[in-house]
Amino acid sequence: MIHSDQGVQFGSWAFTNRAKAAGLLPSMGSIGDCYDNSMIEAFWSRMQVELLDRRKWNTRIELANVIFDYLEIWHNRRRRHSSLGWMTPIEFERNSIITVA
Repeated sequence: MIHSDQGVQFGSWAFTNRAKAAGLLPSMGSIGDCYDNSMIEAFWSRMQVELLDRRKWNTRIELANVIFDYLEIWHNRRRRHSSLGWMTPIEFERNSIITVA
C-alpha cells in the first residue's frame, strides 16, 4: 500500500497506474483531515534521519534489503515508541489481548 495526501500528482492516472504496475495499492487521505497522514510522515522522517541520510546506496536491491532490515529488525523489534507506552511494536502486539466476538 502507498498512502498519500490529496496532492494532484497522487490522484493522476499516471501515478495510479504506475503504483498498480509496481504491485502497490494506492490509498489517499481524506480531504481536510490534517492528521490523516501524520503518523506515516513521522515514520518516513525518522527513517530518513536514522537510515537513508547516513550513506548512498549502490543499487535498489541493496536499498530494499536495508529498508527491510530497518523495519523488521530495528523498527519493529528494538525501537521503542512513545505512542505504545515505550514498547516496541512486537512487545505491544504480544501484550495486547484480542477478543473475538
